[in-house]
Amino acid sequence: MNGSDQEAFRELIEEGIPFNKFLGIKLLQLGGGECKLLLPYREELVGDARRCAMHGGVLSTLIDTCGGFAVWCMGSLRDRIATIDLRVDYLKPAVASDIIAESRVKLLGNRVGNVYTAVWSVTDPQVILAEGRSVYNIRRY
Repeated sequence: MNGSDQEAFRELIEEGIPFNKFLGIKLLQLGGGECKLLLPYREELVGDARRCAMHGGVLSTLIDTCGGFAVWCMGSLRDRIATIDLRVDYLKPAVASDIIAESRVKLLGNRVGNVYTAVWSVTDPQVILAEGRSVYNIRRY
C-alpha cells in the first residue's frame, strides 16, 4: 500500500465515518491484512458505571471496524466491505483505560474475508479483554 492509500484509509477511519469520529478511533497500523486501532477512554463510553467499564457495544464496534479495515486494505479503497458475521467474546472488563484492537486476516477469498481480532488495554497489553471473529463480504471495484 502506497503512502497516499495509507493516508486515504486513515482519513476514512478517523474522519470519514461519523461514528468512528464520535468514538475517537485512531489508526495505529494498517497493511498486509493487519489493522491496529486505538480507542481513547472517555466517560461517555462507559456501560457499567460501578466499574467504569466500557460498554460492550463500543468494544464490538471497535472489533468490527478493525476487522473490516484489515480485509479492506488487502484490496482497493474503491472496494466495498460489509460485515456478514461477528462474534465477540468479552473476557474481562475494559476499565478506565485506552484500548487497542489488532486484527489479522485469517482467510481471504475473492468475495469473503475471515478475521481474528484481539483487544487489550494500553496499561496491560498482556491481558486480552475481548476477542472477535468476523466475516466480511467483499465487493471489488
